[in-house]
Amino acid sequence: MKHLILLIASAICIISCTPSNTATQSRSNELRFKDGKFKIAQFTDIHINPNDPRNESVAETLLAVLEKEQPNLVVMTGDIVTNQPADKGWQFIIDMMSKAGIPYAVTMGNHDPENMERDSIYNILSADPLFIGEKGPEDVSGCGNYVLPVLASDSDKTSALIYCMDSGDYSNVEAVKGYAWIKHNLIEWYREKSQHYTKLNGNQPLPALAFFHIATPEYRDINENTNMYGCNKEGSGVGAPDINSGFLTSCLEMGDVMGMFVGHDHDNDYIGQQNGIALAYGRVSGINAYGDMPRGARIIELTEGERRFTTWISTPTTTELTYFYPTGITLDDMAESNFLPARKTISTKQGVAYTYYEGAYKSIKDFPKAGKKVKQGTKSNFLITDSAKDHFAYDFNAAIDIPKKDVYIFHLTCDDGAQLYIDGKLVVDNGEGHSMSKTVSGKVALEKGQHDIRVIYYENYMGEGLKIDFETLTDAHQPLPDNMLYIVE
Repeated sequence: MKHLILLIASAICIISCTPSNTATQSRSNELRFKDGKFKIAQFTDIHINPNDPRNESVAETLLAVLEKEQPNLVVMTGDIVTNQPADKGWQFIIDMMSKAGIPYAVTMGNHDPENMERDSIYNILSADPLFIGEKGPEDVSGCGNYVLPVLASDSDKTSALIYCMDSGDYSNVEAVKGYAWIKHNLIEWYREKSQHYTKLNGNQPLPALAFFHIATPEYRDINENTNMYGCNKEGSGVGAPDINSGFLTSCLEMGDVMGMFVGHDHDNDYIGQQNGIALAYGRVSGINAYGDMPRGARIIELTEGERRFTTWISTPTTTELTYFYPTGITLDDMAESNFLPARKTISTKQGVAYTYYEGAYKSIKDFPKAGKKVKQGTKSNFLITDSAKDHFAYDFNAAIDIPKKDVYIFHLTCDDGAQLYIDGKLVVDNGEGHSMSKTVSGKVALEKGQHDIRVIYYENYMGEGLKIDFETLTDAHQPLPDNMLYIVE
C-alpha cells in the first residue's frame, strides 16, 4: 500500500512539474524588445479565396516581405479569408505562418464573418501554436479583443502594449447606413485595460498601438486637410462609419495609444496625425482585393522606453514612405534638394530685432496696415512684453543659428495669431484668432549655419501670448533658446 502511494505521489509530481504545452507555447511566443527595438508587420485585406490558385503567389509575396523584414510579430487587420470554404482559407493562413515561424495576431474585418462565425474562426486559430490572440471577453462587442504586452529587453516588465480590436462590420442602427463603429462597451474595455497597465507602471501610461479594420472618422479629417503622407487614391471616400463613437477621444484621455493601424480602404496607405495620435493605413496585401498598388505590408518599429516609432511600407522589392513618429518627419523631407542653404553673412550679436505696432488687429491679414508703428528695438527672444493690453502687433526678425544639418520642427503657440517664416518660406501658420490652447507645427530642412527667421504676431483682445518650440529627430521638444538667435547685421 505504501509502495502504491509513493508511485501515485511520484506520478503527480511528474505531471505537476512538467510544463504544459500552453505554458511552453506562451513562453516561446512571448513578445519582447531586442536591442531596444520591436518590429511589427501589418498585413491587411489579404482576401483569401480558398479555391483560387493565385493564393500561392500571395503567400510567396508575404513570406518574402517577412524574410526581408524579420519582424517580431505579424498583425493581420481583417478581411483575411473572404470566400468559402472558409475553414480551408484559414488553414492556408496557418500554413503560411508556419513557414514563416513568426507569432501572429488577427483582428476581424467586415467580410471575415460573412463566411464563418467569429467564434469558429478563433476556434481554428487557437489550435495554432503561433497564434497569440484570443476570442476576448464575451460581454464585449465582437470577437478578438485582446491586449498583447511587449516585455522589456532585459526583464519581464511590460514595456509596451498592442491592442487588437474588432471594429465590427455593418451598422445595426436603422437610421444609420454603412459601416459599423467601435462600440461603447469595447471602448470601455479598452479604458479598463489601459488603466490597469498604467497603474502597474507607476501610474505612467505605457507606449501603445491599436490595430483594427475599419478606420475611425478622424481618418477623413487628415485626408481632407492634407495632414497625411502616402497614397490617397480613395479620395474623400474613406470607408469610415458615419458615427463617431469616440475611440480617439478615449485614447487621448488614457494617454497610451500613439498610433492606430487599419485596413479596409485598399487604395489608401497614408499616415498622418490627429491631436498627436498617428492614424495609419496598412498596405493592401492580397491579390483578390481591389486596387493596383504593389502588395506588401506596413512595418512598425517601436523604440523601447520611448513614445516613438518608425514606420514604412515594404514589398518584396521596395521600401518606401518612411515616417518618424512623433515628429512627422519623413525620408522625403530629408531629400537633399529640400535643404535650405545657410546665410553667407554671419551675425555675432545675440538678440532679435522688432517693430511694434498698435491698432485694430482682428486677423493676420490686418498686419501691419491696421495699425501704426510705435517703436523699434531689440529683445533677447520673441517676447511680447512691454506692450499695450490689447490691439497690438509685432514684426520680429533675426538670424537663427542652426547647429547641424537636419529637418527641424517648429511649434508655434499664440494668442491671438502668428506666423513663422524661415528664409522667406512660411513654415508655421497659426494666424487665426484663438487662445493659447492651439499649437500649430511645421517642418523645414535646414543646412548648418545661420538662417533668416521672421515671426509676425498680432493681439486682438482678451489675453495674449507667444511661445516658440522646436525639435528634430534626435533633439527633444524644447523652447527656442536665446543663444540660437542673432541680430541681422
